[in-house]
Amino acid sequence: MTSTAVDDDLWSAIGDPTRRRMLDLLLTEGGGTATTLSQQMTVTRQAVAKHLTVLDRVGLVRGTPAGRERRYHVDEAQLSRAVSQLSAVGAAWDARLQRIKRIAEAIQKTSNT
Repeated sequence: MTSTAVDDDLWSAIGDPTRRRMLDLLLTEGGGTATTLSQQMTVTRQAVAKHLTVLDRVGLVRGTPAGRERRYHVDEAQLSRAVSQLSAVGAAWDARLQRIKRIAEAIQKTSNT
């Protein structure tokens, strides 16, 4: 898989608004545990732990033991990969939309003549 190939598991994980909020918090705070994240969110600690498992499975976060919990940090290389994928998808759609615009303009031009 190239760095710009779309990874469906990665985008499925990022697609959830709770997980995106958790990534934001982890980036802002420099890391955190399920407990510290749940204190800043409207979901339970258990729900946060499940979301962290999903993020860990796709490589967006990495957990390290911290006493009785795990401390999670965003894996910046994997996050950069996700950004590259999003940029590639955005560029592909921009190109498609430009082709559609040119086709529509050509149709309109022939209709007016």
